[in-house]
Amino acid sequence: MSMHTQTSVSGFIASDPQLSETVKGDPRFYVRFGQEHYRREPDGSFTELETSYHNLVMYGRSAQHAHDQFAKGDKFVAEGYKRTPEYERDGAMVEGEDEFIAKRIGHDTARTRYQVDRTPRRSAPERGTVGFEPTEPTRSAPAPAMGM
Repeated sequence: MSMHTQTSVSGFIASDPQLSETVKGDPRFYVRFGQEHYRREPDGSFTELETSYHNLVMYGRSAQHAHDQFAKGDKFVAEGYKRTPEYERDGAMVEGEDEFIAKRIGHDTARTRYQVDRTPRRSAPERGTVGFEPTEPTRSAPAPAMGM
């Protein structure tokens, strides 16, 4: 079987992550991200160039997870594809700014310190189960009789 590969991007989250909904009601994650650029000089040193900024979007359940996990300033690596959206303005089709549609996203292990939680995830049937045993119904003691 052949190896599956996709386009990837890396950078840092430059804006506060936004979670919205598509017209169909699906979650949509959006961030503006930055990419630092460098030029290698003949002496082996590097010169920092201007940082470029781009749009990244993610859809569905992954969008919700990304919104829960990422904050402005986080370094990330994502896989997906680039697209140039088109929209109508004044009766003419106009190309928008390129955006990266992320299918997967994670923190950049080379630039981020974090801990991994390796506890097993619950399977789908277990998610619907109660997390504790229901208590036995208790009978209240009869109230003492009050005389007059």
